[in-house]
Amino acid sequence: MYAPERNNAEFETGTVTLSVYDPERMGIGEFKANANAISLHVEDVADARATLEARGVTFLGDIIDTGVCHMAIFADPEGNALMLHHRYAPRSVEPGR
Repeated sequence: MYAPERNNAEFETGTVTLSVYDPERMGIGEFKANANAISLHVEDVADARATLEARGVTFLGDIIDTGVCHMAIFADPEGNALMLHHRYAPRSVEPGR
């Protein structure tokens, strides 16, 4: 959904809705960049990173391998943190994991 007259857009991802808006133009406060990265699933973090770097995106450090996933962190032009993410290990069925 895109509503330019309301300074708002929404993206449905199945069970999650991401709402993107300009808080100043909506009259609800000052803009503050989000430091908590929104993870974007990709099949190959290195390939996706190379594509974005070729388009001028700067990443914050190297690709991270956590032992269960690969991650690469960058920011949008407004400073909001974003992450390329690919989980390669199966999910655990243990509580808390």
